[in-house]
Amino acid sequence: MAADPSPGPSPESVEHLESRQCWDLLRQVSVGRLAVWVDDHPDIFPLNYTVDHGTLVFRTGTGTKLGGALGEAPVALEADGVDAVSGMAWSVVVKGKAAPVTGIEEVLDSASLYLFPWQAGQKDHFIRITPDSVTGRRFKVTPPLTWWTQLSGAVKSSAE
Repeated sequence: MAADPSPGPSPESVEHLESRQCWDLLRQVSVGRLAVWVDDHPDIFPLNYTVDHGTLVFRTGTGTKLGGALGEAPVALEADGVDAVSGMAWSVVVKGKAAPVTGIEEVLDSASLYLFPWQAGQKDHFIRITPDSVTGRRFKVTPPLTWWTQLSGAVKSSAE
């Protein structure tokens, strides 16, 4: 019988993460990007969040982010990170429905999550994303010399 010709994982391979791994990674960072549908277009907002019993919670003030998150369309939150020592990067996407945290007990529980917005201002709306799907991937960061071209350092026009 012939030996298996496949050489094992290549540097270009992507590891698709299990749900448990995704949640572990989401707990390691506190900043992500929230994608929402606003009027007739998508919009993305950086925000800090926390994991709470299989959901994500964030705080925000009144405005476009809040209106988009609480609209009819589902939302997505993406978070990522990279280990500078190993060169391994990861990205996790949570898709689901966002809803306001309501009820005195739930608001008090959410307030104890140590969720402190980075930007000043009144952020008195707690929003919970309940996921329909959680997906993630991990991959080795490609060394810059493998993708760098002479055009990478070219001067850009003022329109860019």
